[in-house]
Amino acid sequence: MQRTVIGLAALALSACAHGVPTQASCPAPAQAMTDVPQVMRAMYAALQADDVNAFHGATTKDFFAYDAAQRFDGDALLDLVKGLHAQGVVFDWRVNDPKVEVACNMALVTYVNTGSVTRAGAKRQASWLESATLRRDGERWRIRFFHSTQVPPPANPQ
Repeated sequence: MQRTVIGLAALALSACAHGVPTQASCPAPAQAMTDVPQVMRAMYAALQADDVNAFHGATTKDFFAYDAAQRFDGDALLDLVKGLHAQGVVFDWRVNDPKVEVACNMALVTYVNTGSVTRAGAKRQASWLESATLRRDGERWRIRFFHSTQVPPPANPQ
């Protein structure tokens, strides 16, 4: 009886140990500090080029975003930008001073996006406060969730 209990306990401990990811399966946090901001830049490059394949390469299949006071699922954010491009709007986005936090295969990045929006030939400087959560799929980091809030332009002094 005692051997059976010991055997079952050893089997249970073995199953638990194999079910928990080990630290070795997690990517190196130092590398994530470089890779995660680069994925954000890749998303912006895909948006600027209206490139659906590059956008899918930077995002997860269940990607969604909060931007312009709306929720965008899947390709909806790309479709919005494509529509604005068709109207002649040009965006310039920059990931500045990213702060990355990593917990194994999940990462959070926050940064200020500075750039510009050109509409009807008039270029306006703009800034956005942004954050994203990324998931590592075993090969690379991909954006799961993205949030952007535009910083209002400074009030005109009276």
